[in-house]
Amino acid sequence: MAGLMLLDTPSLYFRAFYGVPESLTAPDGTPVNAVRGLIDMTATLVRAHAPDELVACMDADWRPAFRVAAIPSYKAHRLGDGGREQVPEALEAQLPVIEEVLDAVGIARVGVPGYEADDVIGTYAARATGPVDVVTGDRDLFQLVDDARPCRVLYTVRGIRNLQVVDEAYITAKFGIPGRGYADFAVLRGDPSDGLPGVPGVGEKTAAALITRFGSLRGVLEALDAGAGEGFPAGSRARLAAARDYLDVAPAVVNVARDVPLPDVDVARPRKPRDPERLVALADRYGLDGPLNRLLAALAR
Repeated sequence: MAGLMLLDTPSLYFRAFYGVPESLTAPDGTPVNAVRGLIDMTATLVRAHAPDELVACMDADWRPAFRVAAIPSYKAHRLGDGGREQVPEALEAQLPVIEEVLDAVGIARVGVPGYEADDVIGTYAARATGPVDVVTGDRDLFQLVDDARPCRVLYTVRGIRNLQVVDEAYITAKFGIPGRGYADFAVLRGDPSDGLPGVPGVGEKTAAALITRFGSLRGVLEALDAGAGEGFPAGSRARLAAARDYLDVAPAVVNVARDVPLPDVDVARPRKPRDPERLVALADRYGLDGPLNRLLAALAR
């Protein structure tokens, strides 16, 4: 499915960092396992899917103020010194190299102040006029799946060479909900990995039953506010009523933004390096000849 490919770059470089041995270093001993891993992942994706357009979406703000204002616990457990995200030192040292490599190759690298990579992805997906592939290891982005557009997720849980293609049928089979109902389901269930509490006492099965019965979170809340008693699994109505304040604000945290002010950049897949001399210098300094040659060959095909 050619079209637009959106890379959840933080998800991919974290996966690369933990999946590629740290013993892979530059000639001067600098760790480059995340850099090499990300380059090889991108080459594999381009070779397998041949996108016409390619964007490396970045976190300009990993914990946006508008989400923290809605739910203060959002990602609070990942806070490090000075309000920064806790990132291993060996990975943090590689992030500027990743950015330099992407820029020298010519792959569009887009982050927008005040927003996460997820929001950049959501906005590009909303604006796309053709097919969209979202590459991520984050289930939050299942909310973008839409067979009509089409927009699908290439889920990296089993690795880049064994991607799980997530479409509406997959979501229905996996979670027992309508194919486009993932965000509402996530609001009810919560997500401890993001500090999202969910509705106490409402787990995956109850959340799925509610979304299936009422069609959406809005449908659930309308029935709740109207005093309806039918269709609520045992005990869930009281739990939802007790969590009403949470349910008012949680969608602003869970739903990705689709109106991010994106910069005017060329997102066409580069066929040759934007800055060949800089790329040669980076390859020499960090020992990246093999991965970069594989990426450039894939891009040029």
